[in-house]
Amino acid sequence: MKSKALSSVLQNWIPKIFSFLIALFIVLSVRFMNVNDRVVTLPLDVILPTGYRAASLVPDTIDAVITGSDSIIYLVDPSEIKATADFSSVDGEGIVRVPVTLEYRDDIYTRDGLVVSARPSSVRILFEEIQ
Repeated sequence: MKSKALSSVLQNWIPKIFSFLIALFIVLSVRFMNVNDRVVTLPLDVILPTGYRAASLVPDTIDAVITGSDSIIYLVDPSEIKATADFSSVDGEGIVRVPVTLEYRDDIYTRDGLVVSARPSSVRILFEEIQ
Protein backbone atom coordinates (compact mmCIF):
# COMPACT_ATOMS: atom_id res chain seq x y z
CA MET A 1 0.00 0.00 0.00
CA LYS A 2 2.80 2.41 0.89
CA SER A 3 4.72 1.61 -2.27
CA LYS A 4 1.67 2.37 -4.45
CA ALA A 5 1.16 5.76 -2.80
CA LEU A 6 4.85 6.58 -3.06
CA SER A 7 5.06 5.49 -6.68
CA SER A 8 1.99 7.58 -7.62
CA VAL A 9 3.60 10.65 -6.03
CA LEU A 10 6.96 10.08 -7.71
CA GLN A 11 5.48 9.19 -11.07
CA ASN A 12 5.68 12.14 -13.54
CA TRP A 13 7.38 14.31 -10.95
CA ILE A 14 8.90 16.72 -13.49
CA PRO A 15 5.51 17.94 -14.85
CA LYS A 16 4.17 18.18 -11.30
CA ILE A 17 7.04 20.39 -10.14
CA PHE A 18 6.83 22.47 -13.32
CA SER A 19 3.08 22.98 -12.82
CA PHE A 20 3.62 23.98 -9.19
CA LEU A 21 6.26 26.55 -10.17
CA ILE A 22 4.01 28.06 -12.85
CA ALA A 23 1.13 28.31 -10.38
CA LEU A 24 3.42 29.93 -7.81
CA PHE A 25 4.66 32.45 -10.40
CA ILE A 26 1.07 33.35 -11.38
CA VAL A 27 0.00 33.86 -7.77
CA LEU A 28 3.02 36.04 -6.96
CA SER A 29 2.73 38.12 -10.12
CA VAL A 30 -0.97 38.82 -9.54
CA ARG A 31 -0.28 39.66 -5.89
CA PHE A 32 2.51 42.13 -6.59
CA MET A 33 1.45 43.46 -9.98
CA ASN A 34 -0.65 46.28 -8.54
CA VAL A 35 1.86 47.35 -5.87
CA ASN A 36 3.16 50.86 -6.41
CA ASP A 37 4.93 53.56 -4.43
CA ARG A 38 3.77 57.07 -3.69
CA VAL A 39 6.40 59.47 -2.37
CA VAL A 40 5.30 62.53 -0.40
CA THR A 41 7.50 65.14 1.28
CA LEU A 42 6.70 65.73 4.95
CA PRO A 43 8.00 68.29 7.44
CA LEU A 44 10.49 66.74 9.85
CA ASP A 45 10.20 67.63 13.53
CA VAL A 46 13.76 67.56 14.89
CA ILE A 47 14.14 67.49 18.69
CA LEU A 48 17.56 68.93 19.55
CA PRO A 49 19.44 68.23 22.80
CA THR A 50 20.06 70.80 25.51
CA GLY A 51 23.65 71.85 26.00
CA TYR A 52 24.66 71.14 22.41
CA ARG A 53 24.15 72.96 19.14
CA ALA A 54 24.01 71.59 15.63
CA ALA A 55 27.21 72.33 13.69
CA SER A 56 25.83 70.86 10.47
CA LEU A 57 22.62 71.37 8.57
CA VAL A 58 19.45 70.24 10.30
CA PRO A 59 17.06 68.65 7.79
CA ASP A 60 13.55 70.06 7.79
CA THR A 61 11.82 67.61 5.44
CA ILE A 62 11.78 63.88 4.82
CA ASP A 63 10.21 61.72 2.11
CA ALA A 64 7.55 59.26 3.18
CA VAL A 65 7.04 56.29 0.85
CA ILE A 66 3.53 54.83 0.83
CA THR A 67 3.54 51.37 -0.75
CA GLY A 68 0.40 49.49 -1.68
CA SER A 69 -2.34 49.02 -4.20
CA ASP A 70 -2.58 51.71 -6.85
CA SER A 71 -6.25 52.32 -6.08
CA ILE A 72 -5.62 53.01 -2.37
CA ILE A 73 -2.30 54.83 -2.01
CA TYR A 74 -3.66 58.08 -3.45
CA LEU A 75 -6.51 58.12 -0.92
CA VAL A 76 -4.04 58.50 1.97
CA ASP A 77 -3.91 62.02 3.44
CA PRO A 78 -0.20 62.85 3.98
CA SER A 79 -1.08 65.46 6.61
CA GLU A 80 -2.01 62.60 8.97
CA ILE A 81 1.60 61.34 8.99
CA LYS A 82 4.05 62.98 11.39
CA ALA A 83 7.83 62.53 11.03
CA THR A 84 10.14 62.98 14.06
CA ALA A 85 13.88 62.71 14.68
CA ASP A 86 14.68 62.74 18.41
CA PHE A 87 18.22 63.82 19.31
CA SER A 88 17.38 64.58 22.96
CA SER A 89 19.54 61.72 24.24
CA VAL A 90 22.79 63.14 22.79
CA ASP A 91 25.44 63.27 25.51
CA GLY A 92 28.60 64.24 23.63
CA GLU A 93 30.07 66.03 20.66
CA GLY A 94 30.30 64.40 17.26
CA ILE A 95 28.09 62.99 14.57
CA VAL A 96 24.94 61.35 15.87
CA ARG A 97 22.52 59.27 13.80
CA VAL A 98 18.95 58.59 14.89
CA PRO A 99 16.10 56.81 13.11
CA VAL A 100 13.21 58.79 11.68
CA THR A 101 9.98 57.86 13.44
CA LEU A 102 6.72 58.05 11.51
CA GLU A 103 3.53 58.41 13.52
CA TYR A 104 0.20 57.57 11.90
CA ARG A 105 -2.98 55.62 12.57
CA ASP A 106 -1.58 52.13 12.10
CA ASP A 107 -4.95 50.38 11.85
CA ILE A 108 -5.99 52.24 8.70
CA TYR A 109 -2.80 51.44 6.83
CA THR A 110 -2.33 47.80 7.82
CA ARG A 111 -5.98 46.93 7.21
CA ASP A 112 -5.67 47.96 3.56
CA GLY A 113 -2.22 46.41 3.11
CA LEU A 114 -0.33 49.70 2.97
CA VAL A 115 3.25 50.12 4.16
CA VAL A 116 4.63 53.53 5.13
CA SER A 117 8.38 54.07 5.44
CA ALA A 118 10.75 57.04 5.66
CA ARG A 119 13.40 57.82 3.10
CA PRO A 120 16.08 58.16 4.38
CA SER A 121 15.31 56.01 7.37
CA SER A 122 17.75 57.88 9.62
CA VAL A 123 19.14 61.40 10.03
CA ARG A 124 22.58 62.42 11.19
CA ILE A 125 23.74 65.74 12.62
CA LEU A 126 27.11 66.98 13.88
CA PHE A 127 26.84 68.44 17.39
CA GLU A 128 29.15 70.81 19.30
CA GLU A 129 28.99 71.68 22.96
CA ILE A 130 27.64 75.15 23.75
CA GLN A 131 30.30 77.25 25.49
